Amino acid sequence: MLGRLVSTLTRKNASAYQKGMSGYAVNPSSLFPEKVAPFDMEYADDISPMSSRLATVGALTPRLYLHKLQAHARKANAQPRGPAVTTPDHVPQNVDFVAFTGTDNWVSGGQGQYYYMGNSSSTYIANRLVPTTEALTWHLYPHYDDASWLRRSVSAELPQLPPFEFAKRLYSAQRAYIGTIFSFLNDEEFYPRLKRVYARAPDPNDQEECLICCQVLLVFALGQMYSVNQWTGNDGPPGFSYFKSALKFLPDSHEDSSILFVEVLSYVGYYMQTLNRRDAAYLYLGLAMRMAISLGLHQEVTDQELDPHERERRRRVWWSTYSLDRLLSVTSGHPISIQDDDIDVLLPSPTPGEDTHLPAVLRCYTSLSKILGRIGEEIYRRKQKSGTNLAASVQNVMDSLSEWFQQIPPSSRLETSDLEKEVHREQVSLYLYYYQCINMTARPLLLYAVRRHMAAIAQRPATTRWEDGLPAGMVSVIQAAIAAARSSVSILNKAAKFNLVATYGFIDGEQAFSSALLLVMVNMAFPHTEIDASAMDTSLHVLQGMADRGNRYIRACHSLLNKIRETIKSRPPPEIHRAEVTNNQPPQQILDQQLFQLQPATFNPVVAGMSGVPDTSWSLAMDDDVGLWTEVLDSIGIDMDRHWVETALIAEDPLTMDPRSM
Repeated sequence: MLGRLVSTLTRKNASAYQKGMSGYAVNPSSLFPEKVAPFDMEYADDISPMSSRLATVGALTPRLYLHKLQAHARKANAQPRGPAVTTPDHVPQNVDFVAFTGTDNWVSGGQGQYYYMGNSSSTYIANRLVPTTEALTWHLYPHYDDASWLRRSVSAELPQLPPFEFAKRLYSAQRAYIGTIFSFLNDEEFYPRLKRVYARAPDPNDQEECLICCQVLLVFALGQMYSVNQWTGNDGPPGFSYFKSALKFLPDSHEDSSILFVEVLSYVGYYMQTLNRRDAAYLYLGLAMRMAISLGLHQEVTDQELDPHERERRRRVWWSTYSLDRLLSVTSGHPISIQDDDIDVLLPSPTPGEDTHLPAVLRCYTSLSKILGRIGEEIYRRKQKSGTNLAASVQNVMDSLSEWFQQIPPSSRLETSDLEKEVHREQVSLYLYYYQCINMTARPLLLYAVRRHMAAIAQRPATTRWEDGLPAGMVSVIQAAIAAARSSVSILNKAAKFNLVATYGFIDGEQAFSSALLLVMVNMAFPHTEIDASAMDTSLHVLQGMADRGNRYIRACHSLLNKIRETIKSRPPPEIHRAEVTNNQPPQQILDQQLFQLQPATFNPVVAGMSGVPDTSWSLAMDDDVGLWTEVLDSIGIDMDRHWVETALIAEDPLTMDPRSM
């Protein structure tokens, strides 16, 4: 019977109670669907105090116990309301215990922060059995009341701050690069915080003031990194001094959680990644994700009284942290922090009076992050048991990417003519992310095709078609990835002319190297084409530009790919491939013209800018293809580029991998 009770309780929603409610009510009919016998009122006068009732509950049947609760509730509700329930003396006064209206998964703690209790929590089950605010208070009682030990000593001394107007320019610089794809700050939030930091030094004992100061300094660090965009001294990359100062004000992770804390941890993780400290970045972003989950940012708040701007802020901070986690986890080969099935919060949406462009960009970027998470889990991390499963996963991902492209808002679309003028940075970010997802999906297939074709050449040198013998679907995906890499290179090359490529931004570096690596592999193994050779040269030129400005990691990437290119033997281009070059046009001009006019294939979700709907209808002849798809499983290595570069770094200069040299 108890098992039945618990099962029923987890399916039904108990009433949530507002702050100050002294009584409670239980409706047995809502807990037990079957008809219950009338309650014998002789039990009403025999209700013991809470402690005794809980002690003797084992002697009562669950239904009888609930009848007793009902009688007690009726008796309590019939009496005048007394004063609000007071917090016990040993609980800090800033802890405000109140559940959201309309849900019993939420409890509010200190400073207005909301905490989430999952359905598997024992506290949640207990609160369903005895739905009172008191049942929630003991859940947050600390074992030791003195909170002074939580704070480490923090120096209140600020570094030399830039002039106020220049500080606003630094904020604008970081916002142009990452403020449109990650929404951790807006003008209404930042400028009051900026004035607060310039008005007075932070109180070392005030966590919020320290977090605000830390966030402002991190904005300075990122703004200087993006605006200077070049390493000119020996004191670290641009913004590094502000970053070091910001860490001095960063509270310890065991201190009180807050949305502001999540924002700051995400900024720290992002900057750590620009320093190529992936492990540190992974840890900080992991902390940000765990804190966001503990605050319930991954769940939609049902309280209708919550301010719409605060509700939207929760959504945007969650999805921004989510995207950063997906980017770093998948590109580093780590497991993602949370499954999409566990997320129940809506995508970003415009607030009253807000321009719709920014939330539209956030939704587009978030949707790609969702797809990237699937790529990491379904193609790379999941133990594929058959080629059939792999083929189905690849097809599902490519279909999702095709659908995503068709839904790009008009304000975010790029056309060939747009690259002749300065474009918005968020457009560059969206398209590069889109092409990277295609690249990541096709990489195992391409690596398999490269190995297979090189082995075939060794046995039959006259072989010129790498597609021979491969399933049509696999060929289509590989062709899509090659076209996507060419498009990425053209976008990066054009954006660099307007100083819109971040020298130290790990996202730009990752995407530039990923495209260059793919093109080098293609030119190394496949028959020569002018378009692919030109794209490879352009990709190496983009990497060299980032390396010349001081990015040592990209310098190692560039050095490695140059060495691989030197091994590519000159082969006379067959006539079948020379058809791409007409009217004596230089290869780069052809590359630019074909940026958004990629050659259609049987499966072609990257035909960006072409008229009509991309054809995503490709079918697998499973009897013939499954064996080859199964062979691809041996080529899956999500982090192969990372291992190649680290090997090149160590071989070239053992000191390069020393953390002190970064």
